[in-house]
Amino acid sequence: MRVELSDEARRYIGRFDELTGVTPTDCLVEGDRLVFVVPAGEMAAAIGQAGETVTEAERRLDKSIELVEDADTAEAFVASTLAPAAVNAVTISEQNDRVAYVEVPEADRGVAIGAEGANIETARRLAERHYDVDDVQLT
Repeated sequence: MRVELSDEARRYIGRFDELTGVTPTDCLVEGDRLVFVVPAGEMAAAIGQAGETVTEAERRLDKSIELVEDADTAEAFVASTLAPAAVNAVTISEQNDRVAYVEVPEADRGVAIGAEGANIETARRLAERHYDVDDVQLT
């Protein structure tokens, strides 16, 4: 699936690349928060030693930054979008539409949902953009 990027998202991707040396494949601009999808295997470079690289990028961009590692399957990608919540399993159901059912421990439900539902909503948006998943539900 081809992700359509806004001009604003393209600018943030360019700046993030300049600051970190990692070129994200996607960027969601959500108010004062940026969510970058980084290529698989490049998460450590994007974060930097002790988080220094991403912290400096946050300072320079004057935005909170969250990183999601890309994956080869819809299931692995959905699990990645919900990190740092522990994900036990992801099942994609294709009845009338594509729904990702995510099994998380009760202790991590709050982390997976996030403040005011921000984390689960981000997971839904990214899963739809990258894998045509219509919804993400916690079980």
